[in-house]
Amino acid sequence: MALNRLAEFVPAAGRLYDAGRNTDAGPDQPGAVSRLSPYLRHRLITEHEVIAHVLARHELCAAEKFIQEVLWRTYWKGWLEMRPSVWRRFLEERDRQRDAFHDERAVADAESGQTGIEGFDDWARELVESGYLHNHARMWFASIWIFTLRLPWTLGADFFLRHLLDADAASNTLSWRWVAGLQTVGKTYLATSDNIARYTNGRFAPSGLAREAIALTEPQIEPARDLDEPPRHDPAQPSVLLVTPEDMHPESAFDGASGFHSVLVAGDPALLWGDGARRFVTAAAAETAERAAAHYGCPANMIERLDGEAVIAAAHAAGVRRIVTPYAPVGPVADQLARLAPLLARDGVTLAQVRRDWDSAFWPHAKKGFFAFKERIPALLRQSGLA
Repeated sequence: MALNRLAEFVPAAGRLYDAGRNTDAGPDQPGAVSRLSPYLRHRLITEHEVIAHVLARHELCAAEKFIQEVLWRTYWKGWLEMRPSVWRRFLEERDRQRDAFHDERAVADAESGQTGIEGFDDWARELVESGYLHNHARMWFASIWIFTLRLPWTLGADFFLRHLLDADAASNTLSWRWVAGLQTVGKTYLATSDNIARYTNGRFAPSGLAREAIALTEPQIEPARDLDEPPRHDPAQPSVLLVTPEDMHPESAFDGASGFHSVLVAGDPALLWGDGARRFVTAAAAETAERAAAHYGCPANMIERLDGEAVIAAAHAAGVRRIVTPYAPVGPVADQLARLAPLLARDGVTLAQVRRDWDSAFWPHAKKGFFAFKERIPALLRQSGLA
């Protein structure tokens, strides 16, 4: 399905995308955006693959806006990877606000689309029903949540995490921080009725929105740290390949001669927030297991939960002492793998997270803002054999 959607979109990835990308015509209307984000988020298709298809049809200058949009996800992951405490801070603040925020009814009304704010209520219902919102609608929604309704931004980010099919720790958390004025300190995003009316083709023109967006504040965050050098996979070392919801296309990370004795695919619902995302990943996990078994010529099994007992059992069944998995960026899967590693080690099993060349090339350039990152894109694409 991902490749079919990509093929359908590629002809429009140039000027047509550039001209129409900001317009949200509605959930049942055709639009200019690709709708590839759930597949990219779980790496059922890769950034390299998408951009390669686009550049086979368009010049870089013509498809620049779409390629930049794809690379925002790469950028956000790299930015958070070098500042992991921002993710921990979000989780702590979210949990604190869940317990302490005084107006639970206001949060419930916002999540169920019962605020009386035109557009906002429609987007809340669309999100819950479909698992998707247009990027512009996400910005309007977050701005209204924070500055008009004056609700805690972490609870809004959590609402998105619980329902978006494409929600990941980096893109979701940092985008909400950007709207709130935390990510680029002091720079906020203010939703206005005129802008909403213009880019929804007049569907919505909400009244009563906040007239100013005063940036939220927080203690200073940690400076960007250098990325650790991850291990490389040695096909001569017998191992089990572990596939997680962070990267479900192992064939493009490890070739068929990688020496895996078996493959373990974790479609772990505990690592995902919403029912829609769970259903999406469960279906993808079954397809991934089938593909991986054929590609690597070995058994491929699914597990419901990513826990030490299941992974150790897989290692013992395969007669190996090494688990290899595509690197999980900062987020719930990485947190679970960090808890898993010492459990495996006590049983004499090592866990090696192998980072993709794509991430190793792009992430180090995410130390500052996106505009500095953007200047490096043409050179990085050439380095990756794409331009």
